[in-house]
Amino acid sequence: MNWLLQSIGAHAKTSPSATAVRFKSESLDYGELEAASNRLAHLLIDMGCRRGARVALLMPKQPMAIVGMLAVLKTGGAYVPLDPAGPASRLARMMESSDCQILLAAGPVGSMLQDVLSSARLERMPAIGWLQDDIPETQSLPAAVFSLKDTHSSPGTPPTCVSADADLAHILFTSGSTGKPKGVMISCGNVAAFIRWAIRYFGIGPDDRVSQHSPLHFDLSTFDIYGALCSGAEVNLVPSEFNLLPHKLAQFIRDSHLTQWFSVPSVLNLMSSYGAVGQNDFSELRRVMWCGEAIPAATLMKWMRHLPHVQFTNLYGPTEATIASSYYTVPRPTGEHAVVPIGRPCEGEELLVLDKELQPCPPGETGDLYILGAGLSPGYWRDQEKTESAFLHYKTEAGLPDRMYKTGDIARLGTDGLVYFLGRADTQIKSRGYRIELGEIEAAANAIGCVAECAVVAIPSNGFEGTSICCAFSMPPGLEVPISDLIRQLRSLLPAYMIPGRWQALKELPKNANGKIDRPALRQLFLDSEGAITRSDTGVST
Repeated sequence: MNWLLQSIGAHAKTSPSATAVRFKSESLDYGELEAASNRLAHLLIDMGCRRGARVALLMPKQPMAIVGMLAVLKTGGAYVPLDPAGPASRLARMMESSDCQILLAAGPVGSMLQDVLSSARLERMPAIGWLQDDIPETQSLPAAVFSLKDTHSSPGTPPTCVSADADLAHILFTSGSTGKPKGVMISCGNVAAFIRWAIRYFGIGPDDRVSQHSPLHFDLSTFDIYGALCSGAEVNLVPSEFNLLPHKLAQFIRDSHLTQWFSVPSVLNLMSSYGAVGQNDFSELRRVMWCGEAIPAATLMKWMRHLPHVQFTNLYGPTEATIASSYYTVPRPTGEHAVVPIGRPCEGEELLVLDKELQPCPPGETGDLYILGAGLSPGYWRDQEKTESAFLHYKTEAGLPDRMYKTGDIARLGTDGLVYFLGRADTQIKSRGYRIELGEIEAAANAIGCVAECAVVAIPSNGFEGTSICCAFSMPPGLEVPISDLIRQLRSLLPAYMIPGRWQALKELPKNANGKIDRPALRQLFLDSEGAITRSDTGVST
């Protein structure tokens, strides 16, 4: 039986009137959440949704999105969350890959959905259900199969379909080095393993009010939603329009009386930089957690000094290992140049620092970081080759066969028994908490007809994003296109967080002795340049 659904269902029985989900002026109590997801699950089953089926979700953050997720799990299916901000071409590739037979939509996504379906090469068009009473009127979209009104006639009791921990919970698409997003399969058991540990370690219970800050297509949202609902707590959806408004975020924490806050470090950095956190602020807050990238020590120390009543925990883990695989609760404020470790493995997980021969590195020596354990994804959706290259066969110290995931991160084991993250071993970076393959940006930029050659590099940033994405490019002889046009075209291919913030036009990109693009030289060029990079045929920023 699916532990996630069992836990949420148990709270619906014992505390049906307790608030489960809150968003602006909307809220659902546990009884309403259970009944609404049951009704939708029955309707999906009547439409042919069965165990293993994929259901796409295209809607902004709202309580009905949570209803949709739970309903899909209750059919034994897996949901595929899509970013309603697009771009459409990227979402179309995800639809092609996941082959969803049903798509659940809500909110102002009609034009985006039209663009996605018109550009996707689908063997079959998904049946579309709108999780709202009024179906948008558009001649270009396939007729909707149902609206929210149609669910009201379905029974509010749980469907008889048995959803198991081994079933997929969702497929989350991450950046791919070839330019094609990768679908990471996450099972219900993967999620349950982390959530059970997190509820115990963080002490989350029915009296807690938990933040839900990350976008629903981002893996960190999995902790927010199921960590709250499986413990009987209240999950508070943070309006996406607050994301770049630090004082609004701070006021949200106060107004919602939050006890647990979880976000990427760039958000904490933004709030700190703008002085949004006052001394002894957020009186009901008990813990701040972050994941996705390293937090500047100065930012963390400022938060800790302002909030002495709050505990601060660093979580680490790639999407392929389900939310997080290690944790470290910072004991007290230290120096602003202190290194914050990624800590110790979560229960059921194991972190290994290995050399090139896959032998353990002694404490203090640098090696490649691998993860084993209960959170490990089954692999990449319909991509056995990528799965086998990233998830390696391994024999434990007891000689038993196991699987481990090569994170692509460099780390060392300290003499204190803690693991320290040292950076990436490839072209994958973290910016604003998102994992980004620089190769995917290059592939998109090279697809623009006016670019002859380009290279994308990353350099450290003092801004809230943590890492600055930089693009150097050349154009065919005689052709001149404003950088603003390149950015506009790139926005039709990539999400906003992947658009380079700094640009440099060159007559020719520098090459090394092997004739390959000299990326270290490009990184140095951007490091030596201050302010915005504008077009320059001399290679010198202006």
